[in-house]
Amino acid sequence: MTHSLTPRDEGNLPALAAPPLIRLDAYVAEDGSTVVNGHLLEMGGMRPPNEAILDAVAMFARTLGAPVAATVIDRTVQQVARLRVHPDGSSRTIADEDDLPPGRERTAAEEEAFPPLARVERIIQHAQREELHAAFVLASALREHLTLRRGAEDELSLEARAIEAYLAYLRGDHMLSTVLALTVARIRCRTDLNRAAPDVARATAAWQRLWDESQVATRGQELLHMWERLSEAGLLQEASHHAMAQAVRTRLAQGGRSVPPQSVHAAAALPAGSGSAPTAVAPEDKPLKPARRGLRRFTRRAGRFPGQSS
Repeated sequence: MTHSLTPRDEGNLPALAAPPLIRLDAYVAEDGSTVVNGHLLEMGGMRPPNEAILDAVAMFARTLGAPVAATVIDRTVQQVARLRVHPDGSSRTIADEDDLPPGRERTAAEEEAFPPLARVERIIQHAQREELHAAFVLASALREHLTLRRGAEDELSLEARAIEAYLAYLRGDHMLSTVLALTVARIRCRTDLNRAAPDVARATAAWQRLWDESQVATRGQELLHMWERLSEAGLLQEASHHAMAQAVRTRLAQGGRSVPPQSVHAAAALPAGSGSAPTAVAPEDKPLKPARRGLRRFTRRAGRFPGQSS
């Protein structure tokens, strides 16, 4: 499975400042690893992720001298929480409808303050130092927040998911890598078939490492369907892609197992460009529950500053 981890812009660095009320983002992985604005936090001792996040956001608010908004995706509880944090250290959770107005200008301002490409550069640096866990958590955080803001079919969201799939592959988690890479390939086949072959190839490379017979059959049937669509459209231009398509056919035939056509993901059968609006999430993504107002673990009284316990 090939997906380059070579920096494209050596001079790209995160912006050092942002105007007031730019929305920060935070992410808590299922293992408790915590990311704020593309930086993995050092969680010394038994410090809870919510405290670390509030400390980091409050420090940012004091630096700006203005309230700061933050969106927290917490995979330990499958929730997304929206916060308002003030320079005096106080914080509260707000409902979705009370959040900063959505729109392209807001998204553009946030991404100018904390560029996705700068975060990719950081992920690459961790990977090049073989810090694969850190790189993977940062990639997951980037993909989750881009998907939340832009939708699963957005180009940046797809690229982040492809990087996440590659890092899962490097870590030896071939099941997760296959799921992530297949999602990228599935979306690409639906939205831009002309560019889908490399993504189908990456998904195939991960799938070739699977051993579970049921997963081999189910995922393999979907891959075969994708390769056949590409072939029918005359889009298999590289010999390596022909070889991968044949490898899928051969492995499925040797396994002697198949799956009914209806079990193949329906989205893969859609013609390119079909469907209505872009999907907000991919079907494989675990849904997030909006957190209610006044969520206790993200609420602080005035005067609480970084390092203080709640």
